Amino acid sequence: MSALNDNWRSRLRNWPSSKRPRQLREAPEMKYVFIENHRAEFSIKAMCRVLRVARSGWYVWLWRRHQMSLRQQFRLTCDAAVHKAFFEAKQRYGAPRLADEMPEFNIKTIAASLRRQGLRAKASRKFSPVSYRAHGLPVLENLLEQDFSASGPNQKWAGDITYLRTDEGWLYLAVVIDLWSRAVIGWSMSLRMTAQLACDALQMALWRRRRPESVIVHTDRGGQYCSGDYQALLKLTQPAWQYECERLLL
Repeated sequence: MSALNDNWRSRLRNWPSSKRPRQLREAPEMKYVFIENHRAEFSIKAMCRVLRVARSGWYVWLWRRHQMSLRQQFRLTCDAAVHKAFFEAKQRYGAPRLADEMPEFNIKTIAASLRRQGLRAKASRKFSPVSYRAHGLPVLENLLEQDFSASGPNQKWAGDITYLRTDEGWLYLAVVIDLWSRAVIGWSMSLRMTAQLACDALQMALWRRRRPESVIVHTDRGGQYCSGDYQALLKLTQPAWQYECERLLL
């Protein structure tokens, strides 16, 4: 064994100077890299002795390098999970809300991952809970005259649109109720407050009540209810209908 070590020592000492990086004489870290790269050729003990570094120092450096590798693996795993959750939330969630969705990571870890990837949550579009009333569409007279009582079903219906806040953002809800029982007989939900939203709710009510005749359909004067599509649907079923300024459900 002694002769073998002397052979390694001799080979290291006779290593061509042109192949020895200058940093080997200056920085211990460079010596550690040299030892790492030549472990298969020389013994660690012999290289540490010739390069005049402590073996304990090399093992500490190797352990730290391994720890850095584990940290990098953790960051890669974290970045992949944060990236997926961020785009599943349609780029609307920041670190606090992502932390609620990802309990395996704390908020600081998620915030750091977002910064590394250059991900920033989009600002929510300003939400308007009411429709634009200056639509210029025809408005019919008030047939109900604030009399919301009814002696039987399918005499007076009321329709309106409200809005709900959900985990996915704001949603609009259109409903139709029978003023006799106050039961909801038709409804529809959408991300946008359109005429189709109101039409879908009315179509459900007509289908569930088997298209009754002589029904007064009472709504507000919003553009959705004054639209040509909504009027055409009412004319198709031929009920009496009218608009009212005040909302009933809000």
